[in-house]
Amino acid sequence: MTPIYLNLLELGKNKIKRILVTHTHPDHSPGAKVLADKLKIPMMGRLVAKDDSRQDRTFKPDQVLNHGDIIKTDEYTIEVIHTPGHASNHLCYLIAEEETMLTGDHIMNGSTVVIAHPDGSMRQYLDSLTLLKNYKFNRIGPGHGDFLGDPFAVVDWIIAHRLERESKVVEKLQLISPCNSNTLVKEVYDDVDERLHPIALWSLEAHLTKLLEDKVAVFDSDQQAWSLN
Repeated sequence: MTPIYLNLLELGKNKIKRILVTHTHPDHSPGAKVLADKLKIPMMGRLVAKDDSRQDRTFKPDQVLNHGDIIKTDEYTIEVIHTPGHASNHLCYLIAEEETMLTGDHIMNGSTVVIAHPDGSMRQYLDSLTLLKNYKFNRIGPGHGDFLGDPFAVVDWIIAHRLERESKVVEKLQLISPCNSNTLVKEVYDDVDERLHPIALWSLEAHLTKLLEDKVAVFDSDQQAWSLN
């Protein structure tokens, strides 16, 4: 086993009883099976909902989790919260006794989250962020980066940031539409390193899809061009 897995086993000190998977992107779920097979413990999570090139299609949970499920032991109580957006099968986990929300890739420390259509949805992502505000917790345990305090301020900032980016999409469409996504990403993400534009393009198209659903934008499939409605 790699040093990472050995370190996890050492940290768990043979007390790991189950593995909770947040979602099925290839930097998350594949490692769960290695540990589950080694420790002979169950994996829990949700199946791939929309099969695309960014999904771990091999993931088969021993128990499928649903929104509102409670995992209760003598040591802790965990509530399952379905938070689609980054991935349609994404789950967050609230550890009640610790007042800690484990957010996987729903909220990360150090960067914003990529929303990649079609499995990702900007509308669902914003709704899922708002949903977290219904729960009681005082810190966030992200899948990438350190713990975050003042969690509701973090949630509010992310929502505001996404809506600000959406407004910028509308602003740029007013100026240069009709235009394709490759042209638009340079305008909307002019504050982002150009080397990251291929990744930013995914989130841009998620914003555009939301605007299409809101009947704010229209897409000409013949010209592959976006414009305002």
